[in-house]
Amino acid sequence: MANAVSGMAVNDDCKLKFLELKAKRTYRFIIYKIDEKLKQILVEKFGEPNQTYDDFTASLPANECRYAIYDFDFVTEENCQKSKIFFIAWSPDTSRVRSKMLYASSKERFKRELDGIQVELQATDPTEMDLDVIRSRAN
Repeated sequence: MANAVSGMAVNDDCKLKFLELKAKRTYRFIIYKIDEKLKQILVEKFGEPNQTYDDFTASLPANECRYAIYDFDFVTEENCQKSKIFFIAWSPDTSRVRSKMLYASSKERFKRELDGIQVELQATDPTEMDLDVIRSRAN
């Protein structure tokens, strides 16, 4: 079903890969992109469980918008191993205005398709989603 606001459909693979990340921890991250010609949100790339946060941030294009899911593992103050699933709306200042508008108008509907997101971040430059920000939002 197409997104009423932007007209973007969510490809079934988007939900399947997210469920694999959530249930089986098959991936460390998933990056999604909007294909304007197909009018769909598609999986662009995913990271293996052993990949790092640096691998993830290096996978985001510097001048284009993307949605991303990151499975962040951490240890609490009580020394418990935990993880949180982050949804990151990557919208760099240098990306096209039309692209920013498309991603902004499709975001809420897309997030509803991915049941299990625990933390949301909006980032317009890398400092807004560096590892310290992720750590502080996880606790």
